[in-house]
Amino acid sequence: MATESADGSAIEGIRRIVRAVAWLLRASLIAAAAVMLACIAIQVVMRYVFGKTPSWSEEVAILMFAWTTLGGLALGIHEGFHVRLTLALDPLPDAGRVWAERGIDLIAAVFGAFLVWSGLRFVEFTQGSVSAAIAYPVEILNGMAPLAGTLVCLFAVARVVAGATTGTGQAEASPPS
Repeated sequence: MATESADGSAIEGIRRIVRAVAWLLRASLIAAAAVMLACIAIQVVMRYVFGKTPSWSEEVAILMFAWTTLGGLALGIHEGFHVRLTLALDPLPDAGRVWAERGIDLIAAVFGAFLVWSGLRFVEFTQGSVSAAIAYPVEILNGMAPLAGTLVCLFAVARVVAGATTGTGQAEASPPS
C-alpha cells in the first residue's frame, strides 16, 4: 500500500514538472511569435515607408519562426493536437485503441530522439559559424532542433506513462476526441 502511494506521488510530481515545462514552452512560443510578427512589421514599414530595411529584422524573424515551428511541434505532442489520421484507430476496440495510442506516442518519442541526435550532429557540423547580418552564433538557430527533440521525447514519454497509469492511452492535456 505504501509503495503504491509513493509511486502515485512520484508520477504526480513528474506530471507537475511536465506541465510546468509545457507552460514555459507555451509562453516562449507566444513571445517568439510576437517578436517574429513585430520584426516582420518593422521590416515592411521600413521597406515601403523609408525605403531601407534594417539588417537584423529578417534574421531575428527567421530565428523566432524556427523556434515557433519546432517548439510548436513539441507542444503539439504534449497537447495531442499533432497531425494524425484516425482512420485506422477509430474502428479499434477501446483496449486496442489504448495500445495503438501508446505505440504512436512511442514512435513520436523515437522521432524526438532522432531529432536530438541529428540536430546535435548538425550543430557540431556548423559550429563556429555566424549569421550573415548580425553575426550571432548559428548554434543558437541549429540548437533548436535538439532542444525541440528533447521536449518531444519528454512529452511523448509522459503521454505513454499517463496512458499506462490511467488506462486511457491519452495524457491529461489531450483534448477530447
